Amino acid sequence: MTISAERPTEVESSPVSPVAIPEKRGWGSGWLSQHLGTAILGGFLGYIFGHWLGNYIASGYPYIANSGQNSVADLLALLFMVVGWLLGIGALNYPLAKMVGREAKSEVEYTGWSKYVRYNLDHKVVGLQYVVGVLLFFFTGGLLAMAIRTELLNPTTHVFSADTYIKIVSEHGTIMMMMATSVVVGPLGNYFVPLMIGARRMAFPRIEAFSFWTFLVGYAVIFSALPYGGFPTGWTGYAPLQTQAGPGMISYLFGFAIIGVGMMTAGFNIAITIVNYRAPGMTWSRVPVFVWGILSTAALLVLATPVLFSAGLFGILDKTVQTAFFVSEHGGSSYLWENLFWFFGHPEVYIMALPGFGIIGEIIPVFTRKPLFAYRIAAAGMIGVALLSFFVWQHHLFQSGIDPDMRPLFMLTTELISIPTGFIFLVGMGTLYRAKIRFEVPMLFCMAVYFNFLIGGISGVFLSDVPVNVTVHGGFFVLSHFHYTIMGGLIFAFFAGLYFWLPKMTGRTMNKKLGLWHFWTMFVFFNLTFFPMFIIGLLGQPRRVFTYAKNLQSWNDFSSVSAFLLGASFLIFIANLMWSLFIKPQKSPANPWDSLGLEWQTATPIPRHNFDRIPVIMNDPYHYSEVGAPALANFGDGGTVHSDSSTVSSDPVE
Repeated sequence: MTISAERPTEVESSPVSPVAIPEKRGWGSGWLSQHLGTAILGGFLGYIFGHWLGNYIASGYPYIANSGQNSVADLLALLFMVVGWLLGIGALNYPLAKMVGREAKSEVEYTGWSKYVRYNLDHKVVGLQYVVGVLLFFFTGGLLAMAIRTELLNPTTHVFSADTYIKIVSEHGTIMMMMATSVVVGPLGNYFVPLMIGARRMAFPRIEAFSFWTFLVGYAVIFSALPYGGFPTGWTGYAPLQTQAGPGMISYLFGFAIIGVGMMTAGFNIAITIVNYRAPGMTWSRVPVFVWGILSTAALLVLATPVLFSAGLFGILDKTVQTAFFVSEHGGSSYLWENLFWFFGHPEVYIMALPGFGIIGEIIPVFTRKPLFAYRIAAAGMIGVALLSFFVWQHHLFQSGIDPDMRPLFMLTTELISIPTGFIFLVGMGTLYRAKIRFEVPMLFCMAVYFNFLIGGISGVFLSDVPVNVTVHGGFFVLSHFHYTIMGGLIFAFFAGLYFWLPKMTGRTMNKKLGLWHFWTMFVFFNLTFFPMFIIGLLGQPRRVFTYAKNLQSWNDFSSVSAFLLGASFLIFIANLMWSLFIKPQKSPANPWDSLGLEWQTATPIPRHNFDRIPVIMNDPYHYSEVGAPALANFGDGGTVHSDSSTVSSDPVE
């Protein structure tokens, strides 16, 4: 491999100017300024104003005011809640100042815990904010899952009514899916992509912060469906149930739209950063595989999410101003919603999967001490998956009235997407082949991803076959397949990334014993929860139904008890997090895993601008166990990171 001999330019290699560092303030300083508390207050006041305005508008239209359901008021309440939230957190300060011709106030850098509840422009703070936001989504959705499994303990004795049960199922699915779209891109993508490519910041820091606070208020909008009475459509929101649903449907449609805005802005910002902010010498053949995964995901976020946003907008118009995009009786088509939703929905599956593949590809070379096998094949596989994901959406519609002549085409494209996915899988297998593996906690989660995703992938091949799909459609077999690919793949990969990178993010070592307990309980009870659902599905149990044949009770009881124990495994992770960060914190070594990744070569805690001097990349970061491998990077001050060591040498590279 050719070694770059170029040096940083004078501007690139100069230390960060003191003028560029914002004024620092502590926790008690400026607490009356904008923060999470003012955001909540602004959202509350906006909600009240919006509802009043909607009722005032409806007062001139008796058929709305007397209908008992004022969808305009519900929508305006949520709309102004979002606006009030963004005003309260300070997200709109800069654009509003520019619009009225004033100079925006300079940024204030808060220290301590204060910075995590404010509109912060540091990508590392935004990454940690996303960690908390994603966990909030995850545990709320998990509690709803426990309610579902409690109901399914008995086919005849019911905890919830049929109406309540379907609304719990719908809320669980929607919250989990919206969480999953950002579970890696938000926390780990925002935090580590600039570090991995040698950049000092994201391309557009204000857009980055905006994407997080939009993501968080989107959670509040979706969760508001419960006090509104919920929605009975499942997470897919199919019409005509959508048009027949109560006011909770407004929360679903508007929540999707708001989170869609956050997803689009996040994808745009990350893609621009990777394309334009790579350090000198970081050619596309040297970009870390995790960054490839995030870049592929960002492309899908930018291209696919606008379709979901448009579908949500059409649904809102149907509910509020009596348009008929999805109302068959008035010339619309419920089939249109299915096409728009799944044109986004299947790329969304890979929005969730590709970052997980990137995490695994980044971690396994560290614990095998081997170069990543067929690096270019892994990158090509991610690009291929992203491209083909736009050509498979109608395999979700095999029973919806699709032209039978179209079924073979979408069956073929679905089978074809398994080829680049298989490439990514085989890259991992090639790296593991004849390796001396260190079974640390992050590596165990990586191994579990391969095990779970193999089961999910094999079951997916069956589902792509039209006769099998028609037979098991709408049953627990599909539900199990979906959880094996998403939860068994993405969520396990997310925890692998957290255990791997939390020492860098927090400077603290996670407790290994608690980590092992977390892994083994999560892995065992995940499989004991969802593998029986393949059997339940083949025996004919439909999903989203709160009663079932009595002969399936033993299988459901086994799955429910396993689900409760699976939920308890996440409490072990929370206990580990609290123990390691607050109760008995232990300082982490600078590079506890001996990784060659560029993100590990900075100080801990990481300086605000990441690198005092922009590094010149000399090689890719996967030359483990290669004697005489070229240097990885030069930081312009005589310090060089070598590929056979995780430390910074004082010897200059000639």
